[in-house]
Amino acid sequence: MEKLGKKPNSKNLDLNNCALNAADITELASLLPFLPELEEINLSWNGCVGGTLKALTVHLHHVNLLKVLRLNNCRLTAEDVISLGEAFEIVSQLEELDLSWNSNIGGKLSLLTKKLQEGCKLKCLKVTDCNLTAKDGESLAEILNVIPNLEVLDLSINKNIGCSMKVIAQDLKNVPGLKELNLHMCGLKQDSLQGLDIALQHLAELRKLDISCNREIGGGFKDSAAHLASLKNLEVLDLHQCCVTEEDMTVLSQVIPLLSSLQDLNLSSNKNVGLSSDPLLGRLRFLPKLRSVTISNCGLGEESLSSLAEAALHLPELEILDLSWNKCVGGNLKLLLGALKLATEIQVLRLSSCNLVAEDLALLTSLRQDGHLARLQKLDLSYNSNISDEGWAVFCQGLGAFKELSELDVSLRPSSCRDCGPWFRELLAALTQLPALAELGMQRWALSESQRKQMEGFNQDNKRNIRFDC
Repeated sequence: MEKLGKKPNSKNLDLNNCALNAADITELASLLPFLPELEEINLSWNGCVGGTLKALTVHLHHVNLLKVLRLNNCRLTAEDVISLGEAFEIVSQLEELDLSWNSNIGGKLSLLTKKLQEGCKLKCLKVTDCNLTAKDGESLAEILNVIPNLEVLDLSINKNIGCSMKVIAQDLKNVPGLKELNLHMCGLKQDSLQGLDIALQHLAELRKLDISCNREIGGGFKDSAAHLASLKNLEVLDLHQCCVTEEDMTVLSQVIPLLSSLQDLNLSSNKNVGLSSDPLLGRLRFLPKLRSVTISNCGLGEESLSSLAEAALHLPELEILDLSWNKCVGGNLKLLLGALKLATEIQVLRLSSCNLVAEDLALLTSLRQDGHLARLQKLDLSYNSNISDEGWAVFCQGLGAFKELSELDVSLRPSSCRDCGPWFRELLAALTQLPALAELGMQRWALSESQRKQMEGFNQDNKRNIRFDC
């Protein structure tokens, strides 16, 4: 461990991203008899592990207390999967298995799953981006009845597994304690959504549901969201980029406000959120525990922005608000004035590509000078080309008041390039007043040679990361 720059720990063997080779794996295996208390092994991001895993697994009987095994991005082979399967008969206490980012697993998962025995204590199974096939999905469905303690199932970024989602959904009733279900980018279709909705009635403990980036489920919510409302413990719901239709919005406007424990809602890249006449945004007032609202690129209009502003008055715990890529915000940020005054917990505000104008920036600085936005840590104002030099100057003059700010982005679009000469001096003066600022993005702002040297000097002297490239 010391050779690899790590601190020795008798319970946690963390060799993540250590450029291990086959000889290292053999050496590691020889150490296992001397680590009887070992509970965690992390070999993730070591590509040379692939093809050598058997040298390690045959010695796992020495660490029968092992609870966590992480093998992300290890280039695992079919032989490795077989070795893991055989090891399951040895490591009876295993609770977490992470095989994510191993594309060669696809089509071979049954070599592992058929070795799982009834009473398996597995609580967390992650197979993100493993090139899983429909057959693999069926293999997963078959083992759900032997891992009743499962709490986390992550199948994300496996585009071909959607074909077997109906089969998987039918067996989700066997894991009633499931708390996280991640189906991001799984190739789900409308019929998959129907099967999943039926399964939700058995998942009363579910805390997180991610079905984002499944574009073909658009239009399916109108017939498949009845049981979503029963998830009284749901804290995170991610539906971004699901191509929801206006009919879907009618149903979601009735269902989402009933999720009384919801803390994180992501509806981004669904244009009908803003175009729909149904008042979903206005009904967010019934979710007082909301901490994060992400509705970027939702086609918001002034009316929907007003509805959101009114609802936000009733969200005292709001920490993250993302309105990026909604052009209507420009010139209308004042509609959110009351909500931003009451948002004492707000830490992240994203307003990228919102057509902001000088008046909007002046509003932000005046809010801070009046004692509001005191906890703001991340502010994204990038891709707002309509702000005048005078507007940027006023903003920079008041920027020093944001004492908690750690990240700020004022970059222009990739196709743009402007001179920041008129307000550079105010920006540099403000930076000296922001002790927490670690990152500043200002790409595509043209700096003179003198200004560039000043920024480079500031970066070096203050250990900051200011990104500029034009």
